[in-house]
Amino acid sequence: MTGTDIISASAIVKSFISSRSFLAMTTHRERHHTTSQIVAPTIRIYEQGAATFLKRWVNRRKRPPTLLLDSLARLPTQSAILDLGCGGGQDARFLLAKGFRVVGLDLTTAFLRAARNTAPSVPLVRADMRDLPFEDASFDAVWAAACLMHLPKSDTACVFKKLREAVRPGGLLATTVTYGTQSRILTDGWMPGRYFARWQKAELARVVERSGWMIDSLRVVSNQERKGRWLNLVARRDG
Repeated sequence: MTGTDIISASAIVKSFISSRSFLAMTTHRERHHTTSQIVAPTIRIYEQGAATFLKRWVNRRKRPPTLLLDSLARLPTQSAILDLGCGGGQDARFLLAKGFRVVGLDLTTAFLRAARNTAPSVPLVRADMRDLPFEDASFDAVWAAACLMHLPKSDTACVFKKLREAVRPGGLLATTVTYGTQSRILTDGWMPGRYFARWQKAELARVVERSGWMIDSLRVVSNQERKGRWLNLVARRDG
C-alpha cells in the first residue's frame, strides 16, 4: 500500500461515520518491544507469503463463517463494523454487500493491497491491534477472525480492553482463536515461523470478562476449513 493509498484511506475513514467522533489512521509505532520477537516474525511471514496464503484460503473458504452469520443476525443494517485482521478483504466485502459499514484493519501491508482489490470501497487501516487508532464508541461490532491468536497471551487482555472501548455500549465482539494448551511458533508444516497462542475455554473466559465484556457464547468447535479445534466467542459490551 503506497503513501497515496494511506492518505486516501484516512480521508475516507474521517467521513465514514458522520454522526460520531471517529479518528483516522495514525502511523503505527512499535511500542511492544518485549513481545516484538513473537509478533514481528509472524507479520514478516505473512508479508512474504501473502499471495500463496490468500490463494489457498480463497480455495478453502466455501461460505462465510457460521459465527459471522450468527453475529450479523443481531445487528441492524448499516451498523458500523470493524473487521480486525481483515486479511485479503473477503469478509469485509461480504459485510459491505450485506449493507453494513465496514473498516478493515491489518498490520500486513501485502494483505491490505489485496483487500484494496477485493473490497475497493472499504476504508483500510494499517495498524497494530494493540494500538487501535480509533476513538471510543466508533463501532457497533468487531469481527476478529483468526487474528488474536497471533498475539502473546500477555498482550491479549490489553487488546480486549481496547476493543471494548472501540464499540458502543451494547456492541458486539465476535472472534475465533485456536483451542489447546501449547502456544508456540510453528517450526514445520505450512508457513512455518508464525506464532499461535492456544487457549483453553475457561482461560479465555477469564481474560474476556476481566476486560469488561459479558460473554454471550463461548464454544469449542471443529473447523474443516481452518483445520483443528477452535474457540468461537461472542461477547457484548455492557454499559
